[in-house]
Amino acid sequence: MIPEENEPDYRIGIGTDIHRLVENRKLMLCGIYIPFPLGLLGHSDGDVGIHAVIDALLGASGMGDIGTLFPDTDDKWKDIDSKELLLVVKEKLEEKRWQVINVDLIIHAEMPRLGPYKGQMKRIVAGLLGIDFTAMNVKAKTNEGLGDIGAGQAIAATATALLRKKKRRGL
Repeated sequence: MIPEENEPDYRIGIGTDIHRLVENRKLMLCGIYIPFPLGLLGHSDGDVGIHAVIDALLGASGMGDIGTLFPDTDDKWKDIDSKELLLVVKEKLEEKRWQVINVDLIIHAEMPRLGPYKGQMKRIVAGLLGIDFTAMNVKAKTNEGLGDIGAGQAIAATATALLRKKKRRGL
């Protein structure tokens, strides 16, 4: 184990998530409802944007992954709003003295077109994390008709996060 005083000041994490699109579910991405006839299947609300951000943050901090922290075998997390999961992770980061410096998120979806929602997505996630709007980025990409995403059967997300360790007071 690395002694705390030698712990790196900065860490980068990568997160990814994918969920199948199904009927009778609301489409939630980065904490907002997107009007669309299909939604994401998942134990929680299926918000792949927030789930990828959570995995990036947990990876950077060395605290595991979303499936370990919020297992789909636990009914406590059934149909939960993913914003609540992100707030739990934020609290755990603060307990370990990690500060979020920036997050970069890509949402991979053939449909719906997400351009009109990117600003709102940035505001929601940045607000939940307590970071400046400019420290959060959201990009939307299609899969050019390839694979399950390109066929409109799924939506995926990939995120990176940069964390900085806060120094103890008096050091």
